[in-house]
Amino acid sequence: MNLLQVSGAVWAHDPVIVKEHGVYFRFQTSDLLTFFTSTDLSRWERTGSVFKKNPEWCGEKIPGCSNLWAPEVVRRGNEWRVYYSVSTFGSCRSAIGLAVSKSLDPSSADYVWTDKGPVLFSEEGCGFNAIDPAVVRDEHGGDWFLWGSFWGGLKMQRLEKDGRRAENSPVYSVASRCSEPNPVEGGYVFFHEGWYYLFASHDFCCRGTASTYHIVVGRSRSVTGPYLDMDDVDMSKGGGTTLRDGFSFDRWAGPGHNSVFAEEGKQYLVYHAYDREREGTPQLMIEPFTWKDGWPVL
Repeated sequence: MNLLQVSGAVWAHDPVIVKEHGVYFRFQTSDLLTFFTSTDLSRWERTGSVFKKNPEWCGEKIPGCSNLWAPEVVRRGNEWRVYYSVSTFGSCRSAIGLAVSKSLDPSSADYVWTDKGPVLFSEEGCGFNAIDPAVVRDEHGGDWFLWGSFWGGLKMQRLEKDGRRAENSPVYSVASRCSEPNPVEGGYVFFHEGWYYLFASHDFCCRGTASTYHIVVGRSRSVTGPYLDMDDVDMSKGGGTTLRDGFSFDRWAGPGHNSVFAEEGKQYLVYHAYDREREGTPQLMIEPFTWKDGWPVL
């Protein structure tokens, strides 16, 4: 194992890390989209939150929602964009919202979060669950929106330059377990040397040390797939090569919902796992990875 040693505010679920002006910012599932900062990727402290209260539309459209889940954070032009999930556990009545700010630093004059409202809704019978957003930029400079969980698997659609979905463009299905209840979620796409790599989490989270979450991967020459695993099985047909699972650890159970953070030629798998020594508390995991024969290796 080659995990970075982390300390401080390291309780985490569905983490994503970005960097601005030499400071690392971590967003995750939390009240009001709380975020955390570090100067070395190791020592973390709670810094602020995107919202002072949840946007009014969240409770109106998704009654019972409290925490905002599984954010994605990207820099586009002169603004940061945070996509966030609004839902209740076990329901596909869900939404994904978008908030923007010119800076992530609360001490900056440009630090002003503006909520842009929902970009996607789902409900019973629509064929997908509108949570777990991710954004990937293709090799031609276009952005693509990835989302989904359980109901219908993972979907992808082109984004407009303003960060909203190109609603009349095709929706692509990129991952599914081809079963009920179809346990696949937490998708993330990373481009490397001509390949798009789709990371996803299979099986079940949120059960503490009984969680069976594990991280899988497949790759494609096209951003919209098909994504094949190392055995050439399409991820939309149940495929996915296991990259990290709880059987690899003595201490950590259910590793999953990863993102990738890259800088200076290094890549890190960022995810959470449940601590068997602390009654199943989810903790931030940052694990460097390399490449072998065109595949990520831990």
